[in-house]
Order: sequence, then structure tokens, then C-alpha cells
Amino acid sequence: MKKRFAAILCVFLMTTVLAACAGGKSEISQSSASSTQAASEKLDPVTLKILMWGNRPADFDKVVAEAERRMAGTLNVKLDVVFVPVSDIMQKIQMTLASGEEADLIWDSPLASMYSNIASGYYEPLDDLLKKYGQNILATRPPEMFEGNKVNGKTYGIPLGDSQYFGYTYLIRQDIRNKLGIAPIKTYDELVKFAYAVKAKEPGLAPILPSIGFLSEASFRSRFDQETQIRRTQAMADITLYYKNNDGKVYNLLDEMEPKVWDWIKNARKMYQDGIIHPDVLAIKDYEGEFSGGKAAIIPVNDFGVKNNIEQAVMKNVPGGKVEAVTFFDKTPKKNITNFSQWNFMSVPITSKHKERAIQFLNWTQQKENYDLLAYGIQGKNWEAVGDDKYKPLDSNYSWFPYLWIWNPTFERLNASQSEEVIELNKFTRDANNFEKDVLTGFQFDPQPVLNEMTKFKTIEDKYYPTIFNGVLDPDTAWADFKKEGGPSLKKIQQEMQKQIDAFLHE
Repeated sequence: MKKRFAAILCVFLMTTVLAACAGGKSEISQSSASSTQAASEKLDPVTLKILMWGNRPADFDKVVAEAERRMAGTLNVKLDVVFVPVSDIMQKIQMTLASGEEADLIWDSPLASMYSNIASGYYEPLDDLLKKYGQNILATRPPEMFEGNKVNGKTYGIPLGDSQYFGYTYLIRQDIRNKLGIAPIKTYDELVKFAYAVKAKEPGLAPILPSIGFLSEASFRSRFDQETQIRRTQAMADITLYYKNNDGKVYNLLDEMEPKVWDWIKNARKMYQDGIIHPDVLAIKDYEGEFSGGKAAIIPVNDFGVKNNIEQAVMKNVPGGKVEAVTFFDKTPKKNITNFSQWNFMSVPITSKHKERAIQFLNWTQQKENYDLLAYGIQGKNWEAVGDDKYKPLDSNYSWFPYLWIWNPTFERLNASQSEEVIELNKFTRDANNFEKDVLTGFQFDPQPVLNEMTKFKTIEDKYYPTIFNGVLDPDTAWADFKKEGGPSLKKIQQEMQKQIDAFLHE
């Protein structure tokens, strides 16, 4: 996921963001909108080509037509938005950049090919363009979002997000819980008791269906570890290497086992042997689909609340089916550590002929009325406002995808159908002041010196990590095999990472 962009125009940021958070007509929308219009009155028409993944919504062309109407006579921007299937997006991005194919804005992510594209010189540094044309872009995000996502001290992608900390939740079948006479779940132990009750009284329903990687049963529990603060590193998608205690050190499970993690692993093994974890957990590719089809009572997800598509699918597939979200997140201010990393970015190719206009367009999207249009569609048809900060979807013809191009924490509305608890959690995670700043905020790991070791370890990790952390293999023997096969490579990765961290901390 990461290096971010430092604070600019501090007085402007403080006054405009505070105004936006107050809920009225923000100064971002008023003063910056007028200056943008004045600066763009004589601009010649241009067409911006934008590359994103996903499927083109049914009403997308109607929304774009309205956006172009609003920009006519000022920015004079036309939009050529290309949607690429998720399975092809990495290849399409790399082909576009390597060939110099025309493109002005590209979605990218550290989980895709962002860092290698930056290293190859494909993306334009945006700091100067943002200072000149991106006042709204800067003002709608806390400075930490930029600082934490810089690469080598420069901003190569506008961070897209509405949270400073990723929410994690267990989705459970509320109708089953009610049927079994079990009270609302408040702790992990209560969750496990519910799972055992499902096993005893609901034959044919898998009590718990984890996924793999960070959504593995034992690994997922680290998300609610507020004492040790075990957190994954930038080098891994799981916790074989991990941070804890905000001390700037990289820890290695294959070098020295963390007692708490071992307890989680042993617990997963017991639940698997007891038939609590789905017996085919490693074979199921679409675990959310299994849950939506009524085949599991509990799944972990990387979000707060219940996703609309899952809720609707359960109601459709299971008569009387109902889903609720259970999280053990502690929202005590400063209790949780974050490095403000984001996972979605909008970047400008170095070969774009319209770099300034691309940033001006994105700046235009960061006004409340324009954000509402592109995030939710046509008001009154695709959605309706619920107060100043919530919305209600009216149809499925304009799917929600601000995370691909315009997402920010100031104007993003919350779905009014969510519970008050979920709404409050989402509001909490938007405020950077609620979190302790990671000492490694802004650190970006360069994998090149140990790329061969990382490739070698990934093969070994895929063999052992999902099986051990989901309880499929006996950890007393499997962990020794994992350590023997993967330990040497992981140690080299750890040492290189610590070397880079030490240099970062002593810059």
C-alpha cells in the first residue's frame, strides 16, 4: 500500500475542512469553485481518457452527460471513460503505459502495479500540479493521507479513500441467532459459542467460513488486537512479518513465534477439527457467495456494516434470512495505530497531453454537488439525500464506485440503511485525529533487493499459511515444516526491510 503527501496551504486546509465537516455549504465548494470557473473560462475543449476497472453502469452515460453539461463553457471537458474487467486491469494498465497509448487518468493500486509503474517512470509527479490546480483535492483530505502515500517524497497518485483505518467485521446470520435464542454478540468468545450452537442445531450450515490470507481465521483476529497492536507490513499481505507496539521494528513469526498468534492458530485448529470451520475452506473461491447463498452462518469481511449486495442476496436466497454485522473494534481515541495508507489512487501518465486539465477536472469533482453526481448518480433517480451526509440508493443502474476516481472523506455520504453503530464507526475512522500515528507513516518498502527471496517465499507461504491459519493442518508439525522451508527467505526479507526502516527513521 505507500508514501504520502505533506500538508500544503495549512490555513486554507484548516478553515475549509472544518467548514465542510460542519455540514453546511462548504467553503471548498464555494470559494474554490468560483476560482476554478474563473480560471477556466477560456479553456479550449478537451477529451480526457480515463482508465478504471469494473463494469459500466447502465446510467453511466446519463451521469457523464450531466457532468459535461455542468463543465460546458468553463472547464470544457469531455469524458472518455474506459472500464476494464478486473481480471484484465493490471495487464491493460501496463500495456497502456508501456506503449504510450493515449490516457490522461488511470486508476492504480499498490495491490496492482502502482509501485512498479512509478519505478518505471510512467507516472507524473503531482505535487506542483496539485499546488496550482488542486486546492479542493488537498482540502478534502487530511494532510496525513498525502504524507502517508508519498513515494520517494513525491505524490504520484491522488489517494482515494474515506477512512484512515480499515474496518473489519464478522457478518452473521441474525435470523439464525434469533432462532437459537442467542443474545446480540459482543465478544469473540460469544461469536464462537454461536458458531458451536449452529453446529449443534443447524445441520448443513457451516458455522464459520473464513477466506485465505488476511481473512484466514487466526490471521483475522489480529484486526481486533488493541493491546499488542499486531499489524501486517508493507511487504506481506499477512502477518508472517509484522509490526507491533509502534516501535519501528519488523518481527518475524518464523524466527520467533508471538504467543498471542500461536493461541489464535491453536484455536483455529480446534475449531476446524470440531467442524466449526468449513471443511472445504481452502477450496471455496467465492466465500461471500457461499454466505449469500445461505451456506454459512459467519464470515469475516474487511469493512464495517453489511454490504447491500450481500444483504439483498441473503434475503432473496434464504426465506426470512437476515444479516447483521459484528465488530470488536475499539473506538477509544488514540487506541489504534494507523499509517494512513490507502489502496486506491488516481494517477496521471507522464505521456498525457492534458495533465493540467486532468487535475482541474479532478479538482472540480471535489465540490459537493459534483461529487454527489459522480459518486451516486442522478439525484431523484439513482439516489436521494438523507440529510447532509447520508444517502439512500433508489435503483441499481448506477453502482457505487467513487473509490476508483474521486473518493474523499469530506463529501462521501454514508448509506442511510446502515445501523447507527456502523454509521458512527465510519465517522470515527474518517477523523485522522482519532488515531495514533504510526512512526512508519510515509515509509515505503522497496522489494527490489530481495525480489527473488520474496518470489521464493510466496510459493512456500501459499502452501502453509492458509492451511495453518485456518486450522486445516496440525500446527505442531506443519509450523516446523513452514519454518524449515520458508524461514531462510523470510529472514532475508525481514533484514532488508529493517535496514530500509532504520534508514527511513534516521533521515
